[in-house]
This record gives sequence, structure tokens and C-alpha cells, in this order.
Amino acid sequence: MSRKEGNPHLDLADQATSLEGRYERIQAVESTRKALLARRRYSLRLHIYLGFFLVFLFVVGVATAMMITMYEVENKLSFLEIANEYMLEIQQARRFEKNFFLYGTNLNDALENVNKAKQIFDDNREEIRKILGKDSQAIILSNFKRYEVLLERLVDLEQTKGKNPDYPPRKKEIEVELRRHGQEMVSLANQLMKKEKESLSEAILRSRHIHMYSLIFLLFFLVLNATLLGSRIMGPIQRFSVYAKRIASGDFSPITPGRRFRDEFTDLAIAINQMIQELETREAVLIQSHKMRAIGTLTAGVAHELNNPLNNITITAHMLLEDYDHLSDEERKEMVRDVVNEAGRSKVIISDLLDFARESGSQLEPLDLPELLRETINLASNQIKLSGIKIELQGRGHLPRIHGDRQQLRQVFLNLILNAIDASSKGGKIQVLVVPADEPSNVAVKIIDFGSGIPEKILDSIFDPFFTTKAGGKGTGLGLSVSQGIVAKHGGRILVTSVQGKGSTFTVTLPVTTIPADIDSSDNLPGEVTHEAGRILRSGP
Repeated sequence: MSRKEGNPHLDLADQATSLEGRYERIQAVESTRKALLARRRYSLRLHIYLGFFLVFLFVVGVATAMMITMYEVENKLSFLEIANEYMLEIQQARRFEKNFFLYGTNLNDALENVNKAKQIFDDNREEIRKILGKDSQAIILSNFKRYEVLLERLVDLEQTKGKNPDYPPRKKEIEVELRRHGQEMVSLANQLMKKEKESLSEAILRSRHIHMYSLIFLLFFLVLNATLLGSRIMGPIQRFSVYAKRIASGDFSPITPGRRFRDEFTDLAIAINQMIQELETREAVLIQSHKMRAIGTLTAGVAHELNNPLNNITITAHMLLEDYDHLSDEERKEMVRDVVNEAGRSKVIISDLLDFARESGSQLEPLDLPELLRETINLASNQIKLSGIKIELQGRGHLPRIHGDRQQLRQVFLNLILNAIDASSKGGKIQVLVVPADEPSNVAVKIIDFGSGIPEKILDSIFDPFFTTKAGGKGTGLGLSVSQGIVAKHGGRILVTSVQGKGSTFTVTLPVTTIPADIDSSDNLPGEVTHEAGRILRSGP
């Protein structure tokens, strides 16, 4: 028994397949959600806070180093002033010393300056030891003591001047030794000044290096952190842009984990997956509700079409009942065959409607567009007959097949054909063309009517949900919106051109399948197929 014969087992199988498909999609969304939540969390907020905290720690470290360096520079400057004062006292003592030997004056002043220098040395003994070392400090201290002793001896010798015959050689001896110790004291003082200046220069240079390297490191860290943060933000944004385009094209597969950790974008992915699940469910409801609306439209024509075979069955049955005794066996068999044939004709009409109404899971398969369009025109044959419309199906030979869902695409074409019938006047004409599309690897189906056309001001709104121009509650405004969603899900699009008062052309563009398909010469011959008065007629080119 074929599918069109309304096998209840096939109906149950289709429903089970549909439920199983929906259950698998729900399971896929749930497993994806668990996979997204299973990773450790490293949020963008934590990244930003951590970056600011590291910058704060670095700034605190640099500020601390700068404070220590500045404190060291201040101490060195202060000690340099002390060392300079110490140097001046020693140099002043040496000048008074020279004045004494040249002019015999200022000896007590020299002794006073030496005592001051020694006092400065004693007050800063630890710092001097750190700079010059313990040995140099001992030499300075020894020179101080010896220099002071020599000055005191020179003072005592001055008091015996003119009385002591050893005065000149003794004075000369003290002068030589005094100058030697004085030179050593000046040399060590210069050495102290030089080392302290070098230490100060090193501290200042270190301060400059801290400034320079800290700025370089801070710039490097900020660039690195900005790069990492930017990649964490821009990468997911680009991926979600791809996800949005994928969802807009009708691909409702869930977003899977793309990184080893989860963050705010993970929460967004979970929310989008839930939204996708809701969208898919609502889309299925919309498609089915629109299908039921189309079934309602078809029912009137089906009822009219069923009236003829039922009348024939009734008349034949009455005749058989009344004249049964007067008929021969061959005549009885002929009348029974008439009843069977008319019942089969009724069954075909009903099975076509049931086949269209059947809710089944999405089944993608290679489809022959002319064949699919013939099936759709047959389904609408009763409406075509009632409206007195002539419909012409024209197709080029050997067109490639498309890959899609037969039921959903049949629903799209049926909706466009019924809309064309509604827009056409009684006795009008509708053309259905199957041609290669302008885009490579695509085919186009053009449904052309010569009816009232669509006003330009509402042309951009006809695909909006719940937008309809039909009066008296005849339309729901979902037909074109649902059709556009189905075609987009198949990777195609619907275009419309219309001239008010002259008619409209709806063009459905669909990608061809890459799977090789057998060419049936009887189905794809070039020419024109005309449907009129319930028959499909083929004419030559």
C-alpha cells in the first residue's frame, strides 16, 4: 500500500519519527547546556577586576620603589652637604696652616677648623665607614689625631721661639709632616666626596630606570591585557554574529562550547540555545497552524470534488439495487467495477489531502521541482476548477534537483498558488515557471498571476507576521511569513515584484543538491504543462 493510500501505520510511524526528532533536539540542547556549564568559570568581570588589581599592585610597587629611591637620594644629598662641609673645614685648616708658615698667623684658627672637621667626622662616622670602608676610616682618624698633635706641638714650639736653638729645624720637621698628613686628609675627603657623588648619580640613574622601565612594562601589560580582553570579547561577538546568521537562515542547531572555560558569553549561549528551542517549537506550531488554514481552504474544493464520485456511487448502487434481478452477471460486475472506481477516485482525493495534512518530522531528500509542483497543483486542482483559473506549469529540461523537505516546500508552493488564485479574477491565468536562477547553483520557481497586484506602499510589509490584505477574516497574515521561514531554512529566499493592476510575480530561489539524481526523461521534458478542468495536459515547445 502506498503512502498516499493513507496507511495508519505510516501515520503512526511519521508521528513517532516527529516526536523522536523533537526529543533528540531537546536532548541535544540539554547536553550542550551541561557541556557549557561543566567548564570552570573565568568571567569577563573577573578578568577586568584582575587586570585592574594587577595594575594597582604594579603602581603600588613602582610608587614604593620610587619613594625608597627618593628617600635614598635625599639622604645622599644631605650627606653630600655634610661631606662638602667636612671638605671645606679641612681645606680651611690647610689654608690657615699655609698662612702660618708664610706669615706666622692663623695657627689657632687652623686648629679650630681641624676640631670642627673632626666633630663632623665623629657625627657621621658610620656613613663614612659605609662609603670609604673601615681601613680608610681608620686612616682618616689617624691623620686627624696626628694632624691635631702636630698643630699643638707647633703652638708649643711658637712659645719657645727665640729661646730654643732647635726652633728652625724642629719647625721644618713639623711642617713637612704636617703637610703630608694634611694632603692625606684632603685626598681622603676628596675620595669621600667623589664616592658620594657617584652613589648619588647611581641613585638618580636608578630612579630614571625605574621610571622608564615601569612605563614600558605598564604599557606592555596594558596592551597585553587589552589584547586578551579584546580577543575574549571580539572573538565571541564574531562567533555570535555567525550564530545569528545561521539561525536567520533556519539552522537551529545548538551552540556548542568553543573554549575551555565559561564566562558571560556562556550564559548568553545557553539563553540563545533556549531561545532556539522555543523558536523551533513556535515555528513548528506556526507551520502546522498555517497548514491547517490551507487545509481549510482546500476542504471546500475537496467537498465539491467528492460530490461527483459520491453521486455516481449512489446512482449506480440504487440502479444495482432496483434492477438486480433483471441484470446479467456481466452487467452486475460492470456496475460494481464502476462503484469501486468511483470509490478509488474519492480515496485518492482524500489521501492527497491527508498526505498534505500529515504532521511528520523534517525529512530532507533530493527533490524534482517540476514533479513537486505537479503534485502541488493536483492538490489545489479543486480550487483551480472552482475559480475557473487556468494554470500553466512550464519547466526547462534536465534541471538539477534540490535538497529539501517535500512536505514543507509543498506547503510553500501551495500557499503561493492559493494566493495567486485569490488575486486573480475568474477565468484568469496563472503561470508557474521552473528555470535556472540568476545565482549560480540555484533554481528558481516563478509563480506569476495577472490579477490586481500589490500596492507599492505595502510591498515591504507582506512578509511581516499577521499582515494581511484579505477582508472578512479570510487570512491570518502568517502564510508568507511562514513560507519565507521555510525557504530560508532551506538556504533560499522569496522575492516579489508587483505592478498594481497588472499582477505579481513571486520568485522562490533554492540551492540545488550536490547529490547526483537520475534524470527521468518523461518528467523533465521541455514544454508546457497546463492544468484546466481538473486535467494536466502537456504541449510541445
